Amino acid sequence: MNKKLSKLTLAILSASTMGLPLMAQAQDAQNENVEVIEVKGLAGSMAESARQKRFNTRIVDAVVAEDIGKLPDNNIAEALQRITGVSISSNFGVGESVTIRGISQNRVELNGRSTSGSGRGGISLEDFPSTFLKTVEVIKSPTPEMIEGALGGTINMKTVRPLELKEPLVAFTLDAEYADKTENWAPRFNISAGTNWDLGDAGSFGASAILAVQDRTLRRDEFFNLVTPTELDLDGDGISEQANNAGGNFLVRSQNTAEQKTEKRDRTAYGISLQWAPKELEGFVYLDINATELDGGQEAYSVLNDSKDYSDLVLNNAYGDNHGQLHNFGSGSVFVQPKTWADFTTNESTSNALGGEFQLTDQLKVSGEVAYTKSEALRTKSEFNLRPISREQYEADGTITEHLFTITMTQEGDKVPGIAFSDSDALLNPDNLAIRQFTHQRYTIDNEETAMRLDLEYSEPFGIEFIRSVKAGVRTTDRDYELDRHDLRNNGSELKNLQTSVSYNGVVRPTWADEFDDAYGGFKEINHANSFEQNGISGNNALTHYWVYDGALLAYDINGTYDRVKQMLDGSSHALTGSLDDNMVRNTGSYANINEKTQALYTQFNLDFDYITAVVGARYVATELVSSTYDETGQYDYSDFLPSLNLSYNLSDETILRFAAAKVMRRADFGELSPALSVDNSLVTGTQGSYKLDPYRVTQYDFSAEHYFANGGMASAAIFYKDVQSFTVSSSSCVADPDTITGQNVTEYVNVCLLDTAGVSQSDVTYATGNQDLAYVEAQRDAGLTGIVIDTDVNGGSGEVVGLELAYQQQLDFIPGLGFATNYTYADSEQPDGNPLLNISNHTFNGQIYWESDGIQLRVAYNWRDKYLDSQDEKRVRPVGALATGIYNRTDPDAPFFDPTLGNNYRDSRGQFDVSASYDVNEHFTVIANAVNLTGEPIRQVTELDSPWLYSEADRRITFGVRGKF
Repeated sequence: MNKKLSKLTLAILSASTMGLPLMAQAQDAQNENVEVIEVKGLAGSMAESARQKRFNTRIVDAVVAEDIGKLPDNNIAEALQRITGVSISSNFGVGESVTIRGISQNRVELNGRSTSGSGRGGISLEDFPSTFLKTVEVIKSPTPEMIEGALGGTINMKTVRPLELKEPLVAFTLDAEYADKTENWAPRFNISAGTNWDLGDAGSFGASAILAVQDRTLRRDEFFNLVTPTELDLDGDGISEQANNAGGNFLVRSQNTAEQKTEKRDRTAYGISLQWAPKELEGFVYLDINATELDGGQEAYSVLNDSKDYSDLVLNNAYGDNHGQLHNFGSGSVFVQPKTWADFTTNESTSNALGGEFQLTDQLKVSGEVAYTKSEALRTKSEFNLRPISREQYEADGTITEHLFTITMTQEGDKVPGIAFSDSDALLNPDNLAIRQFTHQRYTIDNEETAMRLDLEYSEPFGIEFIRSVKAGVRTTDRDYELDRHDLRNNGSELKNLQTSVSYNGVVRPTWADEFDDAYGGFKEINHANSFEQNGISGNNALTHYWVYDGALLAYDINGTYDRVKQMLDGSSHALTGSLDDNMVRNTGSYANINEKTQALYTQFNLDFDYITAVVGARYVATELVSSTYDETGQYDYSDFLPSLNLSYNLSDETILRFAAAKVMRRADFGELSPALSVDNSLVTGTQGSYKLDPYRVTQYDFSAEHYFANGGMASAAIFYKDVQSFTVSSSSCVADPDTITGQNVTEYVNVCLLDTAGVSQSDVTYATGNQDLAYVEAQRDAGLTGIVIDTDVNGGSGEVVGLELAYQQQLDFIPGLGFATNYTYADSEQPDGNPLLNISNHTFNGQIYWESDGIQLRVAYNWRDKYLDSQDEKRVRPVGALATGIYNRTDPDAPFFDPTLGNNYRDSRGQFDVSASYDVNEHFTVIANAVNLTGEPIRQVTELDSPWLYSEADRRITFGVRGKF
C-alpha cells in the first residue's frame, strides 16, 4: 500500500523520543513515504500525538511527553483530561481517575499489562508518577489482542525501553509545590538514568532506573446539609404557601455540617528496566520492575448542628427561591456534634514482568510475558466524638441533658450559608462538650494477580495479498483478592454513647472535654483564616470555629489516643485492659476472599485493501470465580465471546474515515462479588454483594473522520454509541438487628428505615414522613421498630450512551510558536430507571493555547464540563426528587408518588484554568512553573431540583522547580 504524503502533511516527531534513535521511526517513514522532521516542546508533543492517532489501526488519542519526565501536566489524570471524551475525578483537587465517554469502568495498564490497585481497574492515576512515561494512550476501540475489562476505554502508560536510548542519559526534576489552603510547601523530586552497551557477539544490553519522591499536604473544606421537602406557612395566616416546585413543598435545610480535612500524602516510586538483545537473532528480552508506596494520614473534623424538633422553625424573614429552597430562617432546639476522625489508606503496589519478543523467521514473530502485580493496602478509620452535655444541669440535679440553643441561617447568592448561634460559644465552651465515642477500624486489602501470555504473528499468510498478518494468542490469569477487618471492642462492645453509659462507683457520669484535656491532653482550637475562601461565606459561619480533639493524634498516634481513653475509663464500668492491638477484634461478617481465574484466546487478522485497512477478529474469555466469606463459599463460572472490527479508509492523503464495532465486558468490582455484609458504625446502612453477578456487557459502535494538515494540525469528528447491558444495581431491604435498640445512631433520622414488626426484616423500605421527626424515630428505635437499610447488588436492566466528539489543533503561522488545541464532547445517556448514567456530562469542553520561542514556553489550559449525576439515593438529599413530595418511593412504580429521581445528587457545572511556563536556561537546565486551578474554582453539588446542598473546595497548587538533563 502506498501512502505518499505531501510536504504539508508531515508526521512530526516530538522530543517524546527522549533522545531515542530515530532509526526505527525513519525506517517506518521510509516504508510509508512519510517525511519526518523533529520538533520539540509543546508543539512537538501535540504533533506527535496527532501522528500516533493518525497511524494507529484503532481509535486512539494520546498524550506525549515533551521530554523525558515531562508530560504536559504533572499528574497523569490531569494530562488526560485534555483528550477528547475524557473527564477526570479529583480527590482533594488532585486528578485521581478518569471517565472515558462517560464510563468510569476502564482499565489502567503499564506497557500493555495489568496494574494493581485496591480495586478492579488498576492503580490510581494519582499514585503513579508521570515522570516514568513517554506516552499515555487512551484506546477507545479495542482489538482482540487487548486485555478485556474496559467499557469506556483502556489507558495504556508506556515507558522508555533502555535499548531505545541512543546515548547515556541522566535527567532530574526538583519541584516545590505550594498548596494555598494548607499554606504548605511540598517537595517533589525525581531522577532517571539509562544507558546501553554493545557486548559484541553477546549482543546489546540496556538498563534504566527511575526514582520519584513526592510529599504533599492538602486540605479540603466542605459544607453540606440534609434537605427535606416541607409544607410551610411562612406568613402565619394559617394557609401554607406554595414553593416553586412540583410538590409545592419548601426545601428546608437542616443538619448543617462543616467538614475540614487535611491530608498528608507521601509517595515513593521506583522503576527498573533491563533489556537484552542477542546479536544473531532479531528480538529482545526484558525485565521490568516497578513499585509505588503511598503513606500518610488524614486529620479531619466534622462539626454538625442538629435539632431535637424539626418543626421548631423561625420564619419571620424566610422566603423561597426559584427552586423552592428556603432562605433566611431560624431553627430552635439545636445542638452541636463535633467529631474528629481519620480515614486513610496506605498502599504498596508492585508490577513486575519478564518477557521477550523475537522474529523467528521473515514471517513469524513470537512474544510472551509472565507478569505479577500485587497491591497491599491498609485502610484505617478512627473517630473521637463529642456530645453537647450541659455540665451545669448535671451538677445541679444529676441529669444528663443536651445543651440546646437556636440558630439563624442566611444566604447570599452562591456563597456558603451563614450560620449564627444564639450561644456563640457552643463549640468552644467545654462546659457543654462531653466525650461521646472512640472507634478504630483496620481494613487490610490484598490484591494480586499472576498473568501469562503467548502471542504469535504470521505475516502474509497463505499467499493472500490483502492479509497483511494474522495474530493469535492465549492469556491466563490467577487473581486473589482478600479483605479482612478488625474493630476496636471492649468486651465485645463499641466505645460509644460514653456520656450516658460510663459509671464510676455505680454513678453514671460524663467526662467533659476540659477534664480530659487537663488530665491527658490532646485538644486544640481550630479556626482557619481561609475557610471557604473560594466559595465565600454569607457573613459568618459558626461551624468553622471549634474546639476538638487533635486530629493529628488520631491519624498519626492512634496508640497514644487509645492510652488516653484507657486512662479516662480506668476504674469505670468500661475499663479497658491491654493494648490497642489486644482489643482489636476480627469482624468476621466483613471478611471476603475471592479467587478469579481467566483463560482467554484470540485471533485477529490485519487486512490491507490498498486504501482500506482493517483489524478484525474475536476474543473468547472464560471466567471461574470462587467467592468466600468467613463461613460460606460459592462458585460462579461464565464466558464471553468478544468480536471486534476496526476499519480505516484513506479518503485522501490527508483524510481518514474510521469505523469500529466491538463487544466488551467488565467484571463486577470485588466488593460487589462478595456476599459479606458491611454495616456502618451508626447501624443505619450496609452493603452486600453477590458472587452470581454477571459482568457488565457493552456493544459499542464508533464512526470518525480525521483530517491532518501542516505541522501537526488536525481536525476530527466522531460519533459513538454504547449499548450497556447487565447493569449492576442495588436492591434495598430493611433488615432487623437486635443491636439497633441500644447502638443505632438515628441523628440522620430520615435515613433510618422503619419496621412493620419488631425483629422482623422486610423487603419494603419505608422512612419517616414529613410529620414524623427525630423524637418519633428515637421512640421507634427504642421499641425495636427500626432496621438497617441493606443494599444488595443485583443485575438490572440495560441502558445506553450516545455522543459526539469534535477536536481541532493547529500551529498558527502568522505568530511563530503560537498554537492551540480544543475539543468538545456531547454525550447523552440513560440507565434502567430513566436517570442518566453516573459521571456523564451532556457537554464537555477543553481548550489550551500555547506559545514557545527562544527557550520560553507558556501554556494556558481550560477545562469545563456540564452538570452530571454524581450519585443516586444520596443520604443527605434522599427525600428530594422531581416531585418534591417528601415521600420516599423510588423503587415501586405501582405505588403512589413513585419518583426514581429521589436522592439524585448532581455535580454542578464547573470550569478550571491551569497555567504552565518554563524557560530553558541552557541545553541542560530548565526552570518551570505551574498553577492548577489558578482562579480557585469551587465545587457545588445540587439536588434534582437544582438547589445547592454541598459546597466543596480544595487547594490551588502552584509549583516552581528546575529540570536538568545530561
